[in-house]
Amino acid sequence: MNRSFALLLDYIDKSNAITIGVLILLSLYFILVNSTFLYRYLLLRMRLQREKLSLETIQMGSKQPTMNSFLHRCLANIKLDAKGAEYCIFKATTENTKGLTFLSIAASTSPFIGLFGTVVSILETFFVMGSSQASLATISASIGEALIATAAGIFVAVFAYTYHLLLKRKAFELISYLRMQLDLLMG
Repeated sequence: MNRSFALLLDYIDKSNAITIGVLILLSLYFILVNSTFLYRYLLLRMRLQREKLSLETIQMGSKQPTMNSFLHRCLANIKLDAKGAEYCIFKATTENTKGLTFLSIAASTSPFIGLFGTVVSILETFFVMGSSQASLATISASIGEALIATAAGIFVAVFAYTYHLLLKRKAFELISYLRMQLDLLMG
């Protein structure tokens, strides 16, 4: 562990401010991506359980969804008809897909942010190479260090994209349960 910390300090010492800034930004992205996913996943999972229970209740003959169901809260304010059902589905979709836009933005922009850090580091390496007699070993080490920013961007993007798809699927399942309940209640 001491060696890892020493390598990290050495990397920070050799890197330029822009590369460090890029890595800090990608670290913040990674923290936000994970916290968004965790919060939204747990929330969707809880809501999905409620809607499954509500659907089972309606299948057993109840004429209304269970009290803690999203559909119950939505239908308390509107009439149960085609327009009311459409409104509830729209409201549920809007409410349960929150966070997906951020995850999509993080997935698409983080590789570019990492690439920006890499390009700046490589430009600095070429500048140093042009102003002194740098060896091939020094240049290749500098370029290798520069690629860390791109790797970090791709790393964040993989998690953001995966989380986006997982949450999108959970939201789709939830909306499907709401549609089934509405079909049974209106049918």
